[in-house]
Amino acid sequence: MKKQPNVIVFGIDSLRRDYMSSYGYHRLTTPHMDKIASQGVLFENHFSPSIPTTPAYASMLTGMDCFGTDVVALRHQGGLGNHLKTLPEILAEHDYNTTCVGFSNNPSSRGFQKYLDYEAWQPDETGKCPKADNLNEVAIPELKRLNEADKPFFLFLRHMDPHSPYLPPKPFERIFYDGDEKDPANKSMESVYHFKPHADFFKSWIPEGVTDQRYVCAQYEGAIAYMDACIQNIFATVEELGIEEETLIVLTSDHGETLYEHECYFDHHGMYDNCLVVPLILKFPGELPEGKRITDTTVIQDVTPTILELLGIETDIAFNGQSIVRPLKGEKLASVSEFYITECTWMRKHGWRTSEWKLIQALEPDFHFKPEIELYNLVKDPEENHNVASQEPEVVNLLQQRMEDYIAKREAETGRINPMYTNIHYHGLKEGPLKSSQEAYDKLYLGSISNARKIQAK
Repeated sequence: MKKQPNVIVFGIDSLRRDYMSSYGYHRLTTPHMDKIASQGVLFENHFSPSIPTTPAYASMLTGMDCFGTDVVALRHQGGLGNHLKTLPEILAEHDYNTTCVGFSNNPSSRGFQKYLDYEAWQPDETGKCPKADNLNEVAIPELKRLNEADKPFFLFLRHMDPHSPYLPPKPFERIFYDGDEKDPANKSMESVYHFKPHADFFKSWIPEGVTDQRYVCAQYEGAIAYMDACIQNIFATVEELGIEEETLIVLTSDHGETLYEHECYFDHHGMYDNCLVVPLILKFPGELPEGKRITDTTVIQDVTPTILELLGIETDIAFNGQSIVRPLKGEKLASVSEFYITECTWMRKHGWRTSEWKLIQALEPDFHFKPEIELYNLVKDPEENHNVASQEPEVVNLLQQRMEDYIAKREAETGRINPMYTNIHYHGLKEGPLKSSQEAYDKLYLGSISNARKIQAK
């Protein structure tokens, strides 16, 4: 009897698809992942509607939107509801061995049989953190162990290289930069160091005296390139084990990243597209075509139903997401022309995105002193630099109505209040909604690398 296929999911934290060369980035950041894309299917318009990490992975690994998961906050209180089944739980029921690397102690990773961790935050004696190599030291022996069993396996790898702190080792820290990062005439980092809530975090990993924001952005690019080279080690192991033909490879991310845009420096808050755009690449020899690119809009909750269909596993779960391999069979996808977006990390906001417009509405004042309502024309202003809410009140009203109708519909379907309305302690301050931007600015504080890791661990 033929063994079921294996699955390896690369859940790459904070990876923007527009920084990957396979998605058109002008620097060759991801040659090894690009090769996988050339051997499989790349989804050009894949989005993560609910950021950051915890709600995004909850949607990815359950096939549900944020109403279905009831998870919107990074610091989610309690576990995943018993009404949910995660992908590892479903696969375990079908006799899979399941291992998760780098994502223990988070409610969204519930259900794996084995959890392994690696150092993905603290720099070594060189001042750098070889995150992906640390992952390989744990993951490659585990991959070989899983392969020796007579069962199929699901291996989930959470890479952290594009997540701040960006600490790629040599030569990747200067692979895309040869300027003077400490030029006293360059003032571009002054606003970063003056942003009190996160300044101490930045100073804990950005080398002292750096004045050029391009240098820090180049660390993000270099971290992606370094990780890509290390991921090739895993592809080589798959090839050496002779399991390429029977292994589904999924390359994706939980959310994007803000670099120097929108004053949300080197982090992933703000519902601008740089945080919502993520890659999705699938390779499954013999089952998926090679070099195919899909332009339909897809969302993160599509990942689990897609994996299950490719494995030939049927469930009675009514997913919010859909299997997105239909276009490869000549079938049409259910159109995703607009969707609800949420963020609950350092700011509590929600909104509505169409192919033309983006509405962002604050549920309480934010620490960037931004207006309560933002509206962007994504066709004329794809970088979302010009808030036209005051010039387009009819569009604001229309999108608000579309959003409110959707919220009412999903609340009725789930029998629960929108979690965006109930997560008033999302910031960990143990107090209710913040009353002013100044209060948010004064009270919300990230701190050092160690403190950032603790917040993630919670």
